[in-house]
Amino acid sequence: MQENHAERPLQPGDRAPNVVLDAITRQGKIAIDDFRGQKPVLVGLFRGLHCPFCRRQIAAMAELTDALQEKGIDSLTVVNTPIERARLYFRYHPLPNLLAASDPERVSHRAFGLPSLQFTESEDDWPHKISMGTVTSMRVDMPNELPAPMNVMAATEYLDKADGYEFTEDDTRMIASGEGQLVGEFLLDRDGVVRWCFTEVEEAGRHMFGVPAPREVMSAASNMAV
Repeated sequence: MQENHAERPLQPGDRAPNVVLDAITRQGKIAIDDFRGQKPVLVGLFRGLHCPFCRRQIAAMAELTDALQEKGIDSLTVVNTPIERARLYFRYHPLPNLLAASDPERVSHRAFGLPSLQFTESEDDWPHKISMGTVTSMRVDMPNELPAPMNVMAATEYLDKADGYEFTEDDTRMIASGEGQLVGEFLLDRDGVVRWCFTEVEEAGRHMFGVPAPREVMSAASNMAV
């Protein structure tokens, strides 16, 4: 498959490219074109399951599946995790009605214009480079999950321990190749055109590790002609 690269995150009005991936929660392949001309779809592009923030973002998106389906909208979750590792995880942590695909090479992230941050000693150039000083100064505030706002590393460690997440060699490889990958969600209409999006790129990274408010997603879904 020829790989597409968007120079910036896709925005409302942009046509989404076709990407073909291995299905996790069923056999075979899943393609963006499977939905084109059929149904609108909410596409979530996340880091690997090794990322505790993404595990929560995936769960939050999955919670909207039934409400979206009532409006005739499907959902597709894409993770930067090898297929067998991802299948093992979801076998023990099932999410009802989850349609998920594996993208260990992050082809879909690049196609939708989500950059991968390069970690530097002192240079900041959002959303392409970020210094370690900036990283260590960031605070993650998750009142229902963390006892207090924490720096990214401490929050990651705390959440992984809380989840009892056991890392594998696959996880280690994904962290090494895609730790700086930014993520996002894109609502596509039946023609494959973006009608709404929420990404970590926006607002200079103020959405980092966060999830869109459910009412925001459902409002965007309600405004679409299904």
